[in-house]
Amino acid sequence: MRLIGFVLLYMLSLSSAFAACEGRLISEWISGGPVCVPQAPARIVVLEPWLSFGTLHELEAQIIGIPMMGIQDQTLREAAEKAAITDVGHPYQPSIERIVALQPDLIIGASYAHEQAYDKLSAIAPTLLLDQLGWKKHYMFLAEIIGRKEAAQRKLDEYETRVTDIRERIPQDLTVSVLRIAPLGFQVYLDGPSAYAPYAVLREAGVRRTDYETATGNTVLKRPDWEEVSALEGDILLYVVVSGLDPALDDDLAAQTQANPLWKTMRAVKADRAHRIDRATWMGFYGTTSAHQVLDDIERYILTEP
Repeated sequence: MRLIGFVLLYMLSLSSAFAACEGRLISEWISGGPVCVPQAPARIVVLEPWLSFGTLHELEAQIIGIPMMGIQDQTLREAAEKAAITDVGHPYQPSIERIVALQPDLIIGASYAHEQAYDKLSAIAPTLLLDQLGWKKHYMFLAEIIGRKEAAQRKLDEYETRVTDIRERIPQDLTVSVLRIAPLGFQVYLDGPSAYAPYAVLREAGVRRTDYETATGNTVLKRPDWEEVSALEGDILLYVVVSGLDPALDDDLAAQTQANPLWKTMRAVKADRAHRIDRATWMGFYGTTSAHQVLDDIERYILTEP
């Protein structure tokens, strides 16, 4: 009975919120209760500088603030600087003072990164802290928030056409391993139902990973040591080097890794089939732009293989 009463009270509060909202009432896939956002937000601060910022930029949203240091893609960073978007500080600890000064009409962040600051942020403007979703669902959700659903669907349709064509050309007897090299060790983003966006694109394109890199549940990541890296026995190795938010030290980290004798024992390395891939695409993934860049890498490094 208590549960039924709680549900009834929640539905009544939701109905009241719908009635009072003159814009869009967002209640799903966010942290916290329903949020009334403007029908056409024109002063958006984006606190998550990866998937959300890139997607909103791609969909031509009116963005006025972003944590610049978190932007991985140089082209995207240059576009933000050209548009004179204000830097609001660190991606995980943005400056409340700078955000207040911008007078936004909507703030968009991530529940995993900004939940502790929700009360302060929501006192400034309607604040949406998005839950983690598959990249295409995330894409369409943001498009709905800013009123760009038709444009977003056209871009997704173009992607689906291309990924279908590539899937038909992928060799079925070829396996591909993918590795992230980081200062504190290796990371392997898995092929599975909860795969991180670029690896979900690999999956949709029909690229086969090794058994070690494949999950049936919701596991997203493994952290192999040097001994375990030998389990990455793909015919081809794609590796991304990320030394931190600043890419300046990436080359040094790559050189240190490649100098280790165990690196040279990896199957794809011995066969000269190891290829370094762009950190901006593979660790700063956003929207259909990045999805097409992943498909570019598939065509460059997998479909052109003898």
